Amino acid sequence: MLRNRLIDTFGRIKPILCGAQSLRSLANVGSSTTKLTTIEVDDKSGIATLSMNLAPVNTLTMELMHDLIESINQIESNKSRGLILTSSNDKVFSAGLDLKELLEPDRERLKEFWTLFQDLWLALHLCGLPTAAAVNGHAPAAGCVLATACEYRVMLPDLFIGIHATRFSFVISKWMMLSYQSVLPRRIVERSLNQGKLFRTEEALEVGLVDEVADSKTEALAKCAAFIGTFDRANPVARTLTKRMCREPDVRGLLNDRSGDLQECVDYVLTPLFQQGLCAHLEGLKKGK
Repeated sequence: MLRNRLIDTFGRIKPILCGAQSLRSLANVGSSTTKLTTIEVDDKSGIATLSMNLAPVNTLTMELMHDLIESINQIESNKSRGLILTSSNDKVFSAGLDLKELLEPDRERLKEFWTLFQDLWLALHLCGLPTAAAVNGHAPAAGCVLATACEYRVMLPDLFIGIHATRFSFVISKWMMLSYQSVLPRRIVERSLNQGKLFRTEEALEVGLVDEVADSKTEALAKCAAFIGTFDRANPVARTLTKRMCREPDVRGLLNDRSGDLQECVDYVLTPLFQQGLCAHLEGLKKGK
C-alpha cells in the first residue's frame, strides 16, 4: 500500500537529511541560533519560526543550506506544532542560489552544492509539520522554490516572487517544475517559466502563488500561525502521512534518480551556453540592470 511505502521511503531518507551531526533538542529553550539561522519557539502556540540571517540577501550558500537543513530537522525532531520560514532581512526573503558556485565551478564541488540543494528541498517539502512561509522580502529563483515548498505563503506588498531561471540561461530540474506546478496551474507555470517571470505581490495572490497578503511582517507571522492552527484537530501522524502521500508525485522522480538529476545539472552548468549566459547575467547585475 502507498501508506506503507511512504513510511518506509521517508523513514529511510530522514537520516540522510539529518546529516552526521546529532540534533540539538529545543524542548527546554525558547530559541536556538546558528551563525546563519535563528529558531524561535512560541511558548504558547508551540510554533517554531525559522529565520534566515545571511546578509545581505540570504543567498543560498552551502553554509546557509546546511544550517537550514539542520534547523528544519531540529524543529521537526522537537515535535513543534508547526514551522514558519521567514527572513531577518525585510527587503529580501532569499535571493536564491549562490550563483558564484555555478560560475566556472569545480565539478566535485558543484556536485556537493547541488546535492545539498536537493537535500534542503526534500527536508522542507517533506517536513512532517505544517509549514508556512512569511515572505517579507523579494523571493526570486530558489527563494521562490523555498516558499513553494511550504504549504502556505503570506507575502508583504510591493515585492516580487517567481522562478526566473531562463533569464540567466538556467534550465530547472523537473522536480522544481513539479513543485511549482503543484501550486500554480500548468498553463501559468509553463508560460511563466519560459518567460522568466517574476510576479508582483498582488499578481501572485491573484494566480494563487501566495495565499494571503499582509501589511507587516508581524501580521504575516500571525497569519501563518493562524493557518498552522487549522490543523489542531488533526492527528499529527495521520496528517503527516496524508501530506506526504499528497506530495509523493512531486518527489518520486528525484528520490528514484537523484544521481541522474545531479549528473544532468552538472553537465548543463558546465556547458558554454550556460556559462556565457550566467556571465552576461552577472555583468548585468553589476551594472544595475
